[in-house]
Amino acid sequence: MHYLEYVKFTEVEPLEFLPVLNKRSTREHLIGHELFNLEMVTEWIQEKIEVDAVEGCKVRVIKVKNTLAGWCGIQLEEGKYEIAIVIDDSFWGIGKQIFREILRWAKELGHKTIFIHFLHTRPEYKFLKKLSKNVYERELLGSKFLTYELEVDRIQDGVL
Repeated sequence: MHYLEYVKFTEVEPLEFLPVLNKRSTREHLIGHELFNLEMVTEWIQEKIEVDAVEGCKVRVIKVKNTLAGWCGIQLEEGKYEIAIVIDDSFWGIGKQIFREILRWAKELGHKTIFIHFLHTRPEYKFLKKLSKNVYERELLGSKFLTYELEVDRIQDGVL
């Protein structure tokens, strides 16, 4: 198990994000967008800081051995709380550990239900399907997603 550090977006320089956000392997699994430049990533970070200030939300930068590995959190989208996890491909494999941490946040924040949306480019996750109350396809911002609806209280800490 990796030691992960979750830090606020205010503690990271925008330039650190450019390699992760512009990497082809990262972009394949995100809604299409232009390559980030310094101005765009600075605005994006400000948006994440604002999301973090919303009641029921928590977003953090993930660091492994002081290296930016990605970001994660609970965001409010279309009136529903959703999980977001974006990890550089050199750190793939730490997703379940991050997912467990986010579920702890969801419990601490008092969420009953939380959603996770995966772009159609991602495979179906059997472990998520087993944990989910409901799994369905949906269109969001012009892209097709597979959505997992999770009841936070039903998921036991030791499940993953």
